Amino acid sequence: MNWSTILIFFLLIQWQEKKPVEKAVIGFYNLENLYDTIDNPLVNDDEFTPSGAKHYSGTIYQNKLFKLAHVLNQLGTADHPRGAAIIGVAELENDTVLNHLVNHFMLHNKQFHFIHFDSRDARGIDVGLLYQPDFFHPYIAQSLQVNLPGSSKDAYYTRDILYVKGQLSGETIHVYVNHWPSRRGGEDRSAPARAAAAKTCRQHIDSIRGKDAFAKIIVMGDLNDNPTDPSILNVLGATDNQQAASNQLLYNPWISFYQKGFGTLANRDVWGLFDQILLSNSWLRKEPDSNKNWHYVKAVIFQKPFMTENTGKYKGYPMRTWDGNQYRGGFSDHYPTYIVLKR
Repeated sequence: MNWSTILIFFLLIQWQEKKPVEKAVIGFYNLENLYDTIDNPLVNDDEFTPSGAKHYSGTIYQNKLFKLAHVLNQLGTADHPRGAAIIGVAELENDTVLNHLVNHFMLHNKQFHFIHFDSRDARGIDVGLLYQPDFFHPYIAQSLQVNLPGSSKDAYYTRDILYVKGQLSGETIHVYVNHWPSRRGGEDRSAPARAAAAKTCRQHIDSIRGKDAFAKIIVMGDLNDNPTDPSILNVLGATDNQQAASNQLLYNPWISFYQKGFGTLANRDVWGLFDQILLSNSWLRKEPDSNKNWHYVKAVIFQKPFMTENTGKYKGYPMRTWDGNQYRGGFSDHYPTYIVLKR
C-alpha cells in the first residue's frame, strides 16, 4: 500500500467520523377552539357560529388560522431549519379546519399532511396529527375510545386518543395524541375521568410493549393535569429520573420545568403545565450505531414575545383568542411544547 492510498483511506475515515448530526423536532399544540363557522347539529358548537354568543365570523376564523399558522411555521426552527417533523394538535372541530390550516399559505413550505378521526366529544372537538412526509411516514392509525366513569363528571363522551405508528426517517415509532377531560366541575371530581384516559393510553402502550419491549413510544397532549399529578405519575407511569425509567415507566422531562415554576397555561396567576410530551426509555439509550437510531436530547416550551400578553389582567400569560365571549385576537391560551431528537 503506497502513501497516497493510505492518505485516501485516512481521509475516508475522517469523513465518516464527521457525518453531520441529524436532528428531529416533535411538538404539541392546543389550538384553543379551532372551529369552522358552520353549525353542526350533532354537537354543541352553537357559540362558534355567526349567530352564536361569540359572533364567530369568517373574518375571525381566517384571522385565527393566520395566527396558528404563524406559530406552527416557527415551531422548532431554532433546532431544525424545517421546524417540527410531527405536531400533535388538540381542540379542533373537524378535518375541514385541519385542511384549511395545513394549506395555509404560511405553511406551504412544510407540506404538512394530517391524520384525524371524529370522536364523540360533546363539544365536537378532536385531536389530530400533522406531519411532514419528508420525515415521517405513517402506516397505522387508530382512534382509542375513552370510557368515562359516570361518578367523576357528567357521563358524556370525551375526546378519543389518536394512536399512530410510522417511520421517522427510517426508524419505527409509536405516537399517542391525547386531550384528557377538563377540570370543569372541580379538580377532585373530574380526576377519575383523567385517570380513565391515562388508563386507556397505558393499556394500549402495554399491548405494544408486549410485542416489542424496546418500542420507541411518544405520548403527547393536553393532559389537563400537571406532571406531578397522580394520573401521570401513577396511572400512566412516568418519572423524571432517566436511570429509573424502565420498560414499565415513561420518561417525563417536564417535571423539572413545573417544579421550577414554568408552565404552558395560566389561571389566576398560577401556572400549569398540561401540555406534555413523554417518552419510553428506549429514547434515552444511545444505540451502538447512533447514526441509525434516534435518541432524546431536550424539551422546550415554545414561548415567544409575540405569543404573550403584554398588558392588562392577563399580562405575561399566553395571548389567548377568547376571554369568555370577547374576541381578543390572540393565538392560543396554551404555549406549545416540543422535544428534540438526534442521531
